[in-house]
Amino acid sequence: MDGARFLSSIKDTVLNFKFNNVIDILIIAVIIYNTYKLVKQTRAEQLAKGLVVLLIVTKLSGWFKLYTLRWLLDWVLGAGLIALVVIFQPEIRRAFEFIGRSQFIGSRFRTLEDGQVNPVVEEIVQACASLSRQKIGALIVIQRKTGLGEVIETGTEIEGYVSMGLLINIFIPNTPLHDGAVIIDKEIIKAAACFLPITDNNRLSKDLGTRHRAALGISEKSDAFVVVVSEETGGISTCESGEISRYLDEDTLRKKLTDIYNPKPEEGGILNKFINEFKSEDSKEKNVTTEEGDDKDEEVKSK
Repeated sequence: MDGARFLSSIKDTVLNFKFNNVIDILIIAVIIYNTYKLVKQTRAEQLAKGLVVLLIVTKLSGWFKLYTLRWLLDWVLGAGLIALVVIFQPEIRRAFEFIGRSQFIGSRFRTLEDGQVNPVVEEIVQACASLSRQKIGALIVIQRKTGLGEVIETGTEIEGYVSMGLLINIFIPNTPLHDGAVIIDKEIIKAAACFLPITDNNRLSKDLGTRHRAALGISEKSDAFVVVVSEETGGISTCESGEISRYLDEDTLRKKLTDIYNPKPEEGGILNKFINEFKSEDSKEKNVTTEEGDDKDEEVKSK
């Protein structure tokens, strides 16, 4: 009898399935996907895992009629939600900032048409390459959607066009503006000698100094793209969304900056990012299947 009811409920669900149900499922999938991306490799990641376990245990305690345990877990969940808001205030703020600066469909503001070369990119690349060869430390922050007005106020206003010479002169040791970050908004250097927040990520390599930790800090709290030149090794690194890429060559840095200044249309929206990543995973699976098929064909031919 229960089996018949179950099959009947499935049949009713399929028959009543409408287009708005597809939209509903798609929206939930996008929310879950972006929530996972936000908490990944943060303090909230372990919390999320613990919360899932707690919810499962709570459900099981109800099924097995463990009333005292269920009462205790319900109390913990209720009080815990209030504590979470206080403890994870930075992560919650970051999530709302991500929502505020994201688009559902469409790209970011395009500064150039396809095929055009942005001279600002080349000026930054050449400046970083020169500083790298001389092992002069540098910290360059490129502002995107999130405003960095509070950070700019901590430094010295410049309001000059980006150029290789100006960037090198700013970071020359023992000059008034060399200690701190340069903030760039499109083609304008807004300020120099700016103070950046330091990341509180304890998983970082011990060989990362204050300059790299400051770069990670501002990339965690905004959507800024940061370029770092190490004064110890001369290595060039970039930071974005709390992740660091180290020891880049000129071509790789140029490509990354080109993507920032002239992004592709499909990179702008939350929905497009979700679909594109799903397609990339699907294509990887197809490639693996194709390779396995080729191997089998070769075995048959050899026989």
